[in-house]
Amino acid sequence: MTTQIERDPTDRQVDLAAGTLKLLADRTRLRIIWALLHGEHSVNELAAHLDVKPAGVSQHLAKLRLSRLVTVRREGNRVYYAVESPHVRKLAEEALFHGDHLVGGPLTHGDDIETVADTADGVVRVEEGGRARGR
Repeated sequence: MTTQIERDPTDRQVDLAAGTLKLLADRTRLRIIWALLHGEHSVNELAAHLDVKPAGVSQHLAKLRLSRLVTVRREGNRVYYAVESPHVRKLAEEALFHGDHLVGGPLTHGDDIETVADTADGVVRVEEGGRARGR
């Protein structure tokens, strides 16, 4: 069965998507986004939750804000951050759920998928039935 592609994305769309994925490829930024998916937080709240210095969190949030992945709300002298859109939520959730599948979580997108991923313990192969084994 052949699938026909109706329309390719523009170069600008591909560049913007690649830039977004690069931003989310940072562990701290992805953890910040994950925390923000559960509600808005200040820099200090995020720093405490992630066990990271507030200055570092602030720098990451500045990059996420400039890329329109998070929004800012001011209340007096306090600043609160939230996820910008459902698209950001979906990207982060799917990336993290995919990671869960790679380390042995239940496959939900088909049982005949075979994927290989590098982990801290070595290579994990997820095979039919969703079982993971080291190699």
